[in-house]
Amino acid sequence: MTFLEAVKACFSKYVTFSGRAGRPEYWWFLLFVVLISAVLSVVDRMLFGVNPETLEQSRLLTGLFQIATFLPLLAAGWRRMHDGGYPGWYLLLPMLVSMTTVLFLFSGIMAFSFMEARVEDPDVLRGPAAAVGLTGLFVAGTVQLALAVLMIWWLTRPSQPETNEYGAPS
Repeated sequence: MTFLEAVKACFSKYVTFSGRAGRPEYWWFLLFVVLISAVLSVVDRMLFGVNPETLEQSRLLTGLFQIATFLPLLAAGWRRMHDGGYPGWYLLLPMLVSMTTVLFLFSGIMAFSFMEARVEDPDVLRGPAAAVGLTGLFVAGTVQLALAVLMIWWLTRPSQPETNEYGAPS
C-alpha cells in the first residue's frame, strides 16, 4: 500500500473500527498526520504570530486538523491491533492509566485537605502527602512508559497471515 492509498483508505474508513489494517495503512496514515500537523504549525505561526509576552503561538489550524483526524487515526490503530490478533480496545490502555492517575491524584489531594483541617499542625502531613503523591506518580509513569513500549511493539508486529476473529488479512 502506498502513502496516498493509505491516506485514502483511512479517510474512507473514517470511523470503521471493525476489520483489519496492515502495517503500511496505519504507519503511512500516522506519518501523514504528523507531517500535516507540522506544516500547519508553521502556517499557524505565520498567520497568527506568537504572543510576545508568553511566547505562545496560536494552534488553530493544527488543532482543527488534529480534531478532524483523531477518529480516523484511532480507527486505523484499532484495526491495526485487530490485524495482529489483539482486541482494539487495548489501544486505550495508556489513556485509562492517565485518567486513573488523575483520579487518584485528586482523591489524594481531597483526602489530605480533609485531614489537614482536622489536625493541630497541618505541616506534619506535608511529608507523607508528598511521599504518597510522588510514589504514585512514579508508579503511574512507569506503567505508562511500559504501556507505550508495548503499544509500539504490538503496532509494529507483522500481520497474522491467516484469517483471525477480526476478518481476513487486508
